[in-house]
Amino acid sequence: MSTTKKRKSFTFPHSYALLFFMVILAAASTWLIPSGQFDSKKQMVDGTERTVILPGTFHEIGKISDGLDHRQGLAAILEAPGNGIIQAVEVISFVLILGGAFGIILKTGAIDRGLRALADSLGAKGILVIPMMMLLVSLGGSTYGMSEELIPLFIIFITFMLTMGFDSMTAILTLFLASQVGYIGSTINPFNVLIAQGIGEVHGNPLLMWRIVCWAIFTLIAVAFTMRYAYRVRKTPESSIVYDSDQRLRARLFSGNEGANGKDETGKTDTFTTRDKIIIGIFVLGLAVMVYGILALGWYMTEIGALFLAVGLIIGIVARFSLNQICESFVSGCGDFVYAAVIIGLARSILVILQDGMIIDTILNWLVGLLGNLPKGLFTTILLAVQSILTLFVPSSSGSAALTMPVMGPLADLVHINRDVIVLSNQFGNGLMNIINPTGGVLLAGLSVAGISFGKWLKVGGKIFAILFVAAAILLWVATLL
Repeated sequence: MSTTKKRKSFTFPHSYALLFFMVILAAASTWLIPSGQFDSKKQMVDGTERTVILPGTFHEIGKISDGLDHRQGLAAILEAPGNGIIQAVEVISFVLILGGAFGIILKTGAIDRGLRALADSLGAKGILVIPMMMLLVSLGGSTYGMSEELIPLFIIFITFMLTMGFDSMTAILTLFLASQVGYIGSTINPFNVLIAQGIGEVHGNPLLMWRIVCWAIFTLIAVAFTMRYAYRVRKTPESSIVYDSDQRLRARLFSGNEGANGKDETGKTDTFTTRDKIIIGIFVLGLAVMVYGILALGWYMTEIGALFLAVGLIIGIVARFSLNQICESFVSGCGDFVYAAVIIGLARSILVILQDGMIIDTILNWLVGLLGNLPKGLFTTILLAVQSILTLFVPSSSGSAALTMPVMGPLADLVHINRDVIVLSNQFGNGLMNIINPTGGVLLAGLSVAGISFGKWLKVGGKIFAILFVAAAILLWVATLL
């Protein structure tokens, strides 16, 4: 008798394992890649003092210099997660406080009942919520860099999509993908367009009209991709790549608020009541205050976290929760977001290793040397790829601009193209790579809430990434002709 061995199917590694492997890889690279740095200076950009590098000043430094060993060994690898969490503490605290606040809000059951009532009233027209929401989020990404603000919306929109008969992946595409295509097609976004233009000495946003065209094209592609996916999942739910995990998610979201008698923590049945409407009204008012705070008052994570903590506490009181119920709901909500919080710290630890190894400037200098001798047509395509790769090391668009614009700007002069094309490549490359970036905090937070593994996201997100990359390469080349 002959026996045949079963071939083991490939299992994508756990997100923690993937990130820790990247930490090890980053540490190993500090032994192989020479350490070096550019000289830098302080410069006021858009009213903020930033450190920018000086082109032509790169110099290698010894692996052991000024009493520091830049080679990252076992101790550095083990310390990196802790250091990453310390450096990302603002984001992590924001995520945990949001999680706790939403633990209280969701425990009331008001959001679930409100979404069910909305789904019933919309019926078959509910799918139109997807393009409308994507348009709004994309516009936010294009104008003010809407990103972390999505974290409070993930749990609500995932619940809504499941109620409408779609899956959690549809919710991630609707919110996260829309924010990223808005970011890619940024028009007046201060965090990537205006800062990069300031550093690169580009005045007056010369490619603004082309940016608007690019934003419209990217958004249209993303909406078409998401709608096609949503139609398929709604028609055949079993075809969803997250079908199994969504069954568990449904049980947690829709059953967690009900007691043995089909009642929630407040003792109410599934009827959408006046108290539910008041709770949802408080929540919507909180969102409106958040938007005003961001646009008019310059709020960021600390202020937004404080706002939602207040909203959660007020809703807990309106729902007539006891003090212990509020505290228990808050702790439970924090627990749901711990996975995402640790992910964010692990992702930051990769950058910690690369910075301590002092190899980021070396990599940048090599890439500049590669790009300098290319013809214009090939230059823009390779430039887009380079900016995308650099995002793996520096996910922040403003950080990437401070790193690359001082050396990439003069390259534009060498190949006789508008310096704003370099700015365009920075926003394209940064936004594109963050669609599939395993160190992207907002993406990982959304996937964590939805219970979607990074491997499953890559199967879907990788497709739209490839489509958008081709579109971006063409649009970037056209920009050189303007």
